[in-house]
Amino acid sequence: MGEQGAGRGAGRWRRRWRRPEQWSWRGRGRVLAGLAVLAACLQAFHGAVPDGLPGRPGSLLETFLPWLGPAAPVLAALALLRRSAVAALAALLPAAAWLGLFGGHLLPCGDGASDLLAVQHNVSDENPDPAGTARALAAAGADLLALEELTPAALPTYAAVLAPRYPYHAVVGTVGLWSKHPLADVRPVDIRPTGVGEGWDRGLRATARTPRGEVAVYVAHLPSLRLSPAHGFGSARRDESAVLLGAAIAAEPTEPLILLGDLNGTVDDRGLDPVTSRMDPPSRDFAFSWPASLPLARIDQVLTRSASVTRIRSLPATGSDHLPVAARISRRDRGPGR
Repeated sequence: MGEQGAGRGAGRWRRRWRRPEQWSWRGRGRVLAGLAVLAACLQAFHGAVPDGLPGRPGSLLETFLPWLGPAAPVLAALALLRRSAVAALAALLPAAAWLGLFGGHLLPCGDGASDLLAVQHNVSDENPDPAGTARALAAAGADLLALEELTPAALPTYAAVLAPRYPYHAVVGTVGLWSKHPLADVRPVDIRPTGVGEGWDRGLRATARTPRGEVAVYVAHLPSLRLSPAHGFGSARRDESAVLLGAAIAAEPTEPLILLGDLNGTVDDRGLDPVTSRMDPPSRDFAFSWPASLPLARIDQVLTRSASVTRIRSLPATGSDHLPVAARISRRDRGPGR
């Protein structure tokens, strides 16, 4: 086809799409419109999705809630193909719901003023290169560095590589905290769910004596989730451990408080409410951390009380199946003369 013929063909398509009679306001596209309304409702009213049913559908939805966003452009494209005006308008609903929930994550933010830089990383008990992982973490220059899944075999490597930059550290079971500032009052935090045997130690608490005052630091690794077609979202042990961690945080008198850990859940997951409800609102950033090969969710968290996470971001991959996350933290008492 010559250029002139191609131009006439393109012109016919443009006229066809522009003709009002080619667009239907009823009948056509009702299924697409229904799907758009459903996607919007799931986002706007995710808390109404029951969690007491087998498979914990509420928690499962909230874990991957940001990924309902792509439904809007897909539905809009299908509405255009069907030339359904109702479906095209309905596709705006999930887009508006997503922007209401996550639009702030898209706004540019600088590092801003901060008092501490904290890095959280589940280093994986199957990490083939603990020395390389430790070097990469040390290069981030954090004041506080929390690690989970430390094995007895790999722990000496992490300790040796991190020692030059982090003269203070504490380890309880498989979790550890490295600090540029002195640590005191180190003790285990019991978050062991019912039925788990002795020796399962995944929580610690320490006081970091920073230049701007003492900070309570908690490091925790909550039980893993089980996702399967047969059983859905298995989070019972994780949720029980979250209740124990939340109780420990509630009883903590020191302010400010920083929680670093692999919580095996996002901040939108209601299963973590016993913890997140006692902390200040998290930073509005995606910073997906898991799985490292194709990050879909941030289950590695940096949460604060009487302090603000001004920015959180994921760091380059290490030998772990998680990405490290780095957070800038500012105390609430920042101001003249304080």
